[in-house]
Amino acid sequence: MARGLPIRPSDLQGAARLATDATAGLTDLVEALHERIARLPGAAPATLDGRTGGITGLVYKTIRGVTRVVGGSIGALLGQLEPALGAARPVPQREALIAALNGVLGDYLAATGNPLATPMVWRRHGQALATDSAARAAALPDAGADVVVLIHGLCMSDLQWQREGHDHGAALARDLGLTPVYLLYNSGLHISINGRALAQQLEQLLAAWPQPVRRLVLLGHSMGGLLARSAVHHGLLGGHRWPQVLGDMVFLGTPHHGAPLERAGHWVDIVLGATPYAAPFARLGKVRSAGITDLRHGNLLDEDWVGRDRFARGADRRQPVPLPAGVRCYAAAASLGQPAGGV
Repeated sequence: MARGLPIRPSDLQGAARLATDATAGLTDLVEALHERIARLPGAAPATLDGRTGGITGLVYKTIRGVTRVVGGSIGALLGQLEPALGAARPVPQREALIAALNGVLGDYLAATGNPLATPMVWRRHGQALATDSAARAAALPDAGADVVVLIHGLCMSDLQWQREGHDHGAALARDLGLTPVYLLYNSGLHISINGRALAQQLEQLLAAWPQPVRRLVLLGHSMGGLLARSAVHHGLLGGHRWPQVLGDMVFLGTPHHGAPLERAGHWVDIVLGATPYAAPFARLGKVRSAGITDLRHGNLLDEDWVGRDRFARGADRRQPVPLPAGVRCYAAAASLGQPAGGV
C-alpha cells in the first residue's frame, strides 16, 4: 500500500494559511465578476473597482472576514503543535511538492511569512550544511580543493539532481574529482534577489571550506544558470573573493534570452484583460511568481524589473550582462520535439 507524504506541522500551518488566502482571493474574483455582470453594459471602466454594494457587498465582506478568523485560529493551533510533533526527515516526494509550490508562489510565500517558503541553504544528501568551519569539516570528510556547486531550476529542489539511482554530483566527484555542494533556494523570487543572496552565500561557503578552494565550478540547470550569472555579476560588483577561483560555468538548458512558454502565458494575460467579462480571470494569470515572469526575457538584474509592472506588455529592456572574462563557459541543450525535416 502506498504511503502518504511525511507532513510536518509547519506544512499544515503553511497550507492552512495558503488556503485562507486562496479563499479570500477567490471571493475577490467572484465579486469582481459579479460586479461586471451587474453593471455592464453602460458602466464606465473607471467605476468598476471589483466591489459590489448593498447587501451583496456585505455578503462578500462577511465571507472574507470569517475566512480570515477561521484561518488565523487554525494557524495558531498548528503552530502550538509543531514543537510537540517535531519535524520529518526530507524525502524526495515532499521536497518536490514544496519546490513546485515555491516556484509558482514563492515570492508570495516569502512576503507573507508562510512556513512553506524555502530559504536559501547549502545541502548534501538533503541535509543542510553546518555554518561553522569545524562542523562543516566533520560533515564533509571528502572535501577537496575543487568544488562544484549544483544549482537547480524553477520548481525544483536539490534532491532532483538524483534520478533513477544516478546522482549528478556524485558522478562529477567520481569522474572529475570535484566535491559537490547542492544549493536549495526559493525559485519563485526574482532572479536578481536570489543572485545577490547566492553571491553572499558563495563567499561564506568558501570562507568556511575545510581547505583553501583552488577551483570553483558553477553548474546550473535552466533558471539555475541565470541565477549563476546574476551571482557572478553581484560577486564582482561587491568585490567578493570567490569569483577569483571561478574556473568554469556550465549551463544546462538555460534560457539566456527568455523562455517561450512564459511569453505565451503573458499574451494570455493580455487577451483576458482586454475582454470586459473575462477581465477578472486575468487575475489568475497574475498569480505566477516573480521568478517565472523573470523568465520571459531572462532578467538577471534589479534594473530589469524595478519600477515596472511585470505583467504589463513590454519589450525586452534587460541590461547587458556579459559572461565573465577568463571563465570557461559551456552550454548544453536538447529538445523533446521532432527535428526539422523529420531527420
